Amino acid sequence: MLHAFDSDHGQRANVTLRRVGHAIVRADDELESLSDRLTAGGWHMVELDVLALGEQLVVAHDASDLTHPRPLRFADALAALREHLSPEVGLDVDLKARGFEHAVVQALREAGLLQRTLISSMHPSSLRAARVAEPSLRLGLSVPRARRDHLAHPVTRPVALLALAALRRTLPRRAAAALASGLADAIMAHWAVVTPALVTAVRDRGGELYAWTVDDPRRVRELEALGVTGVISNDPSVFGRAGAPA
Repeated sequence: MLHAFDSDHGQRANVTLRRVGHAIVRADDELESLSDRLTAGGWHMVELDVLALGEQLVVAHDASDLTHPRPLRFADALAALREHLSPEVGLDVDLKARGFEHAVVQALREAGLLQRTLISSMHPSSLRAARVAEPSLRLGLSVPRARRDHLAHPVTRPVALLALAALRRTLPRRAAAALASGLADAIMAHWAVVTPALVTAVRDRGGELYAWTVDDPRRVRELEALGVTGVISNDPSVFGRAGAPA
């Protein structure tokens, strides 16, 4: 049996597969239909991407999201999520760059959401900075370090497959080291690098393993069978189509 974070008690509530919603809150969001979007997925956790725009934190997946005429303030998104999230639903705040970790922690503190949040990043230095800002935070190391999905494009796919094959061999050892050192409490891994060896390495060190970003029900079933903690998806219907229980 896998586990989900219980935000009220700091414990873990039993669920079979954690459903993590990606792109539930978007850079150009007006937040008017947020409640419906949260309900539609039966989410156990919601991911929120963040970047800095000058001195301001905004919801953004990459630099292209910073060009919106009315960018969504991170603080406004947190306020809306605090209002609409069920108490048992957690947050994954994904830092898309370095240098604003303390500001993110402070925004979460002011919103009263620290206890139910996991902060994730591809950069170990960001996780260390977040840990200094708030030692009790749960942290997730995202792998591999990539700004876009190279498997999705036919030109870059062959090279990406070779790189992923090498990473699959070394990642269990690296993940185990990250968890054992206290750098991270969870590993956020692209679905293509999730292997039985990685699942075992993370589980043996008491960590959590989340696979991103999965919109294929067949792949959800495969990852659930491997024993991942949770699956990150854009599609609220994918879990039902996969037959994954809530």
